[in-house]
Formats: sequence, C-alpha cells, structure tokens
Amino acid sequence: MRNLRQRLEDALARSGDASSDFDLNADVKIPDGRLTPAAVLIGIRAETETVILTKRSARLKHHPGQIAFPGGKQDPTDLTLTDAALREANEEIGLPYGIVDVVGTLPPHQTVTGYQVTPIVGLITADFETVAEAGEVSEVFDVPFAHLMDPAMYLIESRRWRGTMRHYYTVPYGPYYIWGATARMLRAFADRMT
Repeated sequence: MRNLRQRLEDALARSGDASSDFDLNADVKIPDGRLTPAAVLIGIRAETETVILTKRSARLKHHPGQIAFPGGKQDPTDLTLTDAALREANEEIGLPYGIVDVVGTLPPHQTVTGYQVTPIVGLITADFETVAEAGEVSEVFDVPFAHLMDPAMYLIESRRWRGTMRHYYTVPYGPYYIWGATARMLRAFADRMT
C-alpha cells in the first residue's frame, strides 16, 4: 500500500488544469454564474487496487443509469468538500468513514449542469460490504485501477445533445459504459499518473 500511496501523492502533486464537460467542445459556451460546490470520492481499494464505481438508479431524474463515483453536492453540514464526498459515499454505498485514507484532491471539474465537482482521492484501507442506497444506486462495482490509469483505454465518442454534436471521453470496462464527467475526471487522473 505504501508504494501505491506514494504514487498517488506524486501524481496529485503534479501540476494540471481543471477539467470540464466542455474540454472537447470548443464551440460550446461555458455557462456563466455561480457553480454549486460538489465532491466525489475516487475510492481505491488498497488491497486489490480497484476503484469503486456506481451505476445510478434508472429512476433518478438526472443522469439515470449512468456510471458515477459516489458523491454529490456539498450540504451546509459538510465543513469541507472532503466531508461531502465521504458522507455521500457512506450514504450511497455504505462506506465506513474510518477506513478511508484521504490522499488528496484533483482540480475541480465543471459540469454542464452547473456543478463544480472536486474529486477526492482516497485509499480504502479495509474490506467492507457495499450496500447500494436503493433510491440512488442500482449497482456498486470495482474496476482495476491500472485499466482506468491507462490513457490507451480511453476513446473519444460523440452524440447529439440539445441539437449540437458533443464529444466526450469514454473508458469502457466489460459491460460498463463509463463516459461523460466520470470518464473526464478519470482521464485527467490518468494523465497525472503517467
């Protein structure tokens, strides 16, 4: 675990720009106005070197069925963005607070939906039984860290959104189509790790 933690610390210490849902779409204007602070947990199981991801419930109004990190907006009771990410991970997947060794953060990611999302990188130091919060999460699964940190695994795809062709990163893994903001944050992380 020490070697992995050191590699993560080194990567997070490297300089790098913030990312956004607009990175691959120069013609799309970034909306003005205040962004809502949010945080996600890039939780890496130290024992298996896998990253925990979720499949969002198909019943959700926003981003139904998409692959995402545990996380959400910062509530008034969250003193820091790290607190928000850990609280959301506890609520969404049953991650106990005491087994996350927070290593650091990646630069924030601006979403098309008006959030400024800070990825919190943490090592999960003990095994735990995941419990998907039924209202938000339909599945919890792991992806090998090495797969997500290999830039060759990423593709740029496109689709029409609100009448305009939009380009975005994907990093497919087995039956899971990881794309959009989640893939963009992972790609930014991979760039720092290589």
